Amino acid sequence: MTEKIRRCCEVCGNISFVDGGDGFFYCTRCGSQANDIIDTGVDDDDLFNVDGGIYSASQRRQYSQVPKPETISQVQLSQHLETLKTFDDYDERNVDDGVGPAEPSDFGSSQISLTYTDYYSEIRLRYVMGVQVMIQMQCKALVEKFNVSPLIVGLAGPIWLRLLAHEKVLSDEWADNAINESESQTQGEIELSQPTGSNKTEPHNLLGKRAVTIWHRSLSNMIPLPCSLAISFLVCHVAREAILPTDILKWALEGKLPYFAAFLEIEKQLGPPPRSCPISTSRMFRPIRTITLQKLESLAAFIARKIGLELPSVNFHAIASRYLKHLSLPVEKILPQAFQVYEWSMPPELYLSDSDIRLPSRVCVMSILIVTMRILYDLNGGKWELISSCSSNLESAVEKGAGECGAIAEDNSASCDSDSHGSTSDMSKSNFDALKLLKILEEKYTELSVTYDFSKDLQSYLLYCKDVVFAGLEPAYDDLEEERIIEDLWDFYQSHKAKASEDGKTDCGRTPKEGKKFRDDGGSNTANHSQCVLGETALGQLKADMGENRFVYIPPRKNVKKKDGYIRYARKKDGAYHYAVHADYYILLRSCAKVAQVDVRTMHVGVLAFEKRLEMLESRIKFCLGKRIPDDFCDFCRDE
Repeated sequence: MTEKIRRCCEVCGNISFVDGGDGFFYCTRCGSQANDIIDTGVDDDDLFNVDGGIYSASQRRQYSQVPKPETISQVQLSQHLETLKTFDDYDERNVDDGVGPAEPSDFGSSQISLTYTDYYSEIRLRYVMGVQVMIQMQCKALVEKFNVSPLIVGLAGPIWLRLLAHEKVLSDEWADNAINESESQTQGEIELSQPTGSNKTEPHNLLGKRAVTIWHRSLSNMIPLPCSLAISFLVCHVAREAILPTDILKWALEGKLPYFAAFLEIEKQLGPPPRSCPISTSRMFRPIRTITLQKLESLAAFIARKIGLELPSVNFHAIASRYLKHLSLPVEKILPQAFQVYEWSMPPELYLSDSDIRLPSRVCVMSILIVTMRILYDLNGGKWELISSCSSNLESAVEKGAGECGAIAEDNSASCDSDSHGSTSDMSKSNFDALKLLKILEEKYTELSVTYDFSKDLQSYLLYCKDVVFAGLEPAYDDLEEERIIEDLWDFYQSHKAKASEDGKTDCGRTPKEGKKFRDDGGSNTANHSQCVLGETALGQLKADMGENRFVYIPPRKNVKKKDGYIRYARKKDGAYHYAVHADYYILLRSCAKVAQVDVRTMHVGVLAFEKRLEMLESRIKFCLGKRIPDDFCDFCRDE
């Protein structure tokens, strides 16, 4: 008897049972025996015997009371999966290998066949639980490794559950809809095909495609693996943490945030895939590519919009303070002024957007800082050229203090071109601060590149490849000779590394005293000549760098008027966009763009957009203040 009984299992909730051949019925998912279903095996002649046979209605069998099993809960999911694993291992041990049966063919769970419902239920449950485990591990790493507020742990759960409810992944129609969608994508007449091969017992669609593959693809499209990173960033944003998409992606690439190698821990918690989920854990939970920074921020905003979550703006104060510290700039001087500009303007770009083409929110934060620094330090052309031509004067001024800056500039005015750079005798405290700011930005520019921990040395990179890139890969068989060769090569690398570090301590060139003597012998004329050459070389390098990014160099302004307090640059389209700017603005722009990890042109577009907003606000305020008060108001409000 192979008829399937549709009842509800008291252990796992499954509704499909199958006859085990021994008079009892077993659940097709967990293999538990049904207590209220039994095959009586009544003989027809005995049933209709008028004298009353063994199965007469008057003859009643006494059943022993069997305790009712407890219903499994969500907390016991791991134990349930272990039970499934036991049944799967049992089935694998009893697969017919051509030798012959080692035990009765109708014994217990070896005859349990999986149904359509078993496959899609297990695949859906395993995928949802795996992504949830990944989110939990990421939140745990953010709290323990990066000192993020534990509040994010409580925020991640509701956001994740609301996303599942919105996507309707757990609905009863999900599996059928995925199959129907896969069949409707084919144009024309559908040619029916019969499944073949080792997976012919699995459910297939009309085109012969495996249903397990269709369901897995449907889940990965509705809830992709990058959703875990987006939710981790989203909860940090809601908790007002100064965590940016650049941080999330960098930590994920370095392996500090569980993402690329998270499938190992997922398999430890959920166990190996059961027979009803013939998809490996690495294939299901290992990302094949990384997500872009722009896509990560837009995906977080998209999830928030889906579930109806109203997001605040970014934590401007914390992020701006962090950027200024990264640039080694005075936080106590710049940040209060920048915060006033932020409160006055409140640009909408500080809110997350689900659009992939809009500028990131961190660009708006950095644009406010750039505009503030330009106003505070009067960076409107001509300051950087003063550094390149009189850099020795600036170094002396930095050592002696700002009060002597004017005197040093007057003594060396002959060596500076006053027609090009303005009168050096008028150098004020603000100009000195501007020169010092540009000097810091120019020196820090080469140090602001994003570096990953695994790129420090070869040993870190090899460990990174072992733990993240090739995680879970082991030799196909134990080879002692291969292990010995690996150990010998590793010892060889360590010995050469130690020797190279010792050789690096010795100075291959001249001693410091010899170098100082060589410089002193040149005299003042040689020093002045070298300084001029240095200025021309630095200017040429700056122009070349500007040309690579489609910027056009504007020489310093002459006869600066007082009304030109702030210069707004524009871009010109000649086949492609070209940007004409001064050198001091470009030095500030490229350093800030490198910290924000965006292109220089993108950073410039963000600054232009913010300046346009400020200009619009100023024009509206001016219009409102110039508006005449009407005369038709009451006597109480009339000004006598």
